Amino acid sequence: MAKGFLTVVASVLLSGLTAFGIVKAATPQQTGAIYDGEQSDSPRTVNLSVSDYPDFTYAAENAVEAVVYVKVTIKYQQQYQMIDPFFRFFFGDEGQPQTREQERQGSGSGVIIRPDGYIVTNNHVVQNATKIEVTLNNNKTYEATVIGTDPATDVALIKIDAAGLPTLKFADSDKLRLGEWVLAIGSPLGEELRSTITAGIVSAKGRSMPNYNGDFKIESFIQTDAAVNPGNSGGALVNKSGELVGINTAIISTTGSYTGYSFAVPSNIVSKIVSDLIDFGSVKRAMLGVTMSPITDKIAKDQNLPSLDGVYINDVSKGSAADNAGIKKGDVLVQVDSLQIRTTSDLQVAVNRYHPGDKAAVTIVRDGKRKQLDVQFQGTAEATGTVTEDGSIAFYGARIGMTDKGVTIISAGNGKLAQAGGEDGFVIQYVNDQRVNKPQDVIDLARKARRSIVIEGITSTGRQGYFAFGKDE
Repeated sequence: MAKGFLTVVASVLLSGLTAFGIVKAATPQQTGAIYDGEQSDSPRTVNLSVSDYPDFTYAAENAVEAVVYVKVTIKYQQQYQMIDPFFRFFFGDEGQPQTREQERQGSGSGVIIRPDGYIVTNNHVVQNATKIEVTLNNNKTYEATVIGTDPATDVALIKIDAAGLPTLKFADSDKLRLGEWVLAIGSPLGEELRSTITAGIVSAKGRSMPNYNGDFKIESFIQTDAAVNPGNSGGALVNKSGELVGINTAIISTTGSYTGYSFAVPSNIVSKIVSDLIDFGSVKRAMLGVTMSPITDKIAKDQNLPSLDGVYINDVSKGSAADNAGIKKGDVLVQVDSLQIRTTSDLQVAVNRYHPGDKAAVTIVRDGKRKQLDVQFQGTAEATGTVTEDGSIAFYGARIGMTDKGVTIISAGNGKLAQAGGEDGFVIQYVNDQRVNKPQDVIDLARKARRSIVIEGITSTGRQGYFAFGKDE
């Protein structure tokens, strides 16, 4: 009996010791060794040095100098109703509504892209602003003016009167890869946290977000997990080389603060928008003239498509660029020049790279066969060289037309022509030393210019004058 009891006790002790040994083997001490999963008395070790981790110091220290704090003031009218007690006693509760002017403050970030004071930010940062103040990283403050905005991409361009400013170089955002490290730089949650830098990776590309208002939007966001909060809007998303790959613009959150998802407008979209705003004061957007939808399994089967990549053409506007090129309802558009089209967002972004009048090779699939068509994009009436509603011709943000004095600037607008000194009523006589007799002469000579456009003529006060601007600054 005693012998049997001792045998049971010994068995229990042995089992306990064995179990203790297994637990210990499964939870090794933190000795710096990395276990490879094999049961071994000599675990494999990996020696990691500082050089094995990404180094953001160069990118951060250089890029932060070109990121600014943007403070806006918005004035608005508020209606209220004041009821005087004596008025109420005699006339009841009806009173005349009153209005009073109110102010509210907002803030965001911006990125200096030219040393002469051009700054990119978000449209929603400066929209309806009556005053804009920009504070540089060196604490100098300037008042800014709006050059132009593009609500469709949420990009805006503002300018301060300064020179020799640090800038960020545009990178090719198409070359960004999933998992690539990026930095977000801006002023989250107000001025106290100016020049904050956070790091993350590219989580996704080509993202779009719900559009509850039904407004026209061009969205192909870079999604990152770099921490971005209100106030970061308009700030820089940079790569490890310190180049601008995007403009931070939005977060998805149920709390109003960062919850792991942030979005940036790709630099390739931003650079085209900014170029147009500088040149013309507005965006000259190419138009294809189609309505489209994503590819479904049924469409892929009917069209004998190898994948769901591409967009299905639901309809083609009569007389549009697509119609003139031979694109038809039911076609599947899969490529624009060298750009592969996988989603409707891809096609919007692809077309947005072009200006009215540009040409591109568009590849479609029709009846299971690929076909390449040549498209010449059209544009809105604001595009240079096109006739506007009043019969004048758009020209670098201005409108020119014939008067009894000759080719005249009907409206200088706020684009490149106006910035160079063009004014309402200026009579254009020469473009690059060539005499002009009609508005189309101005357009043709400007298009032939390789670098600069020099315009000579008579000012609105009757004096000889001239102004010039670069064709491709």
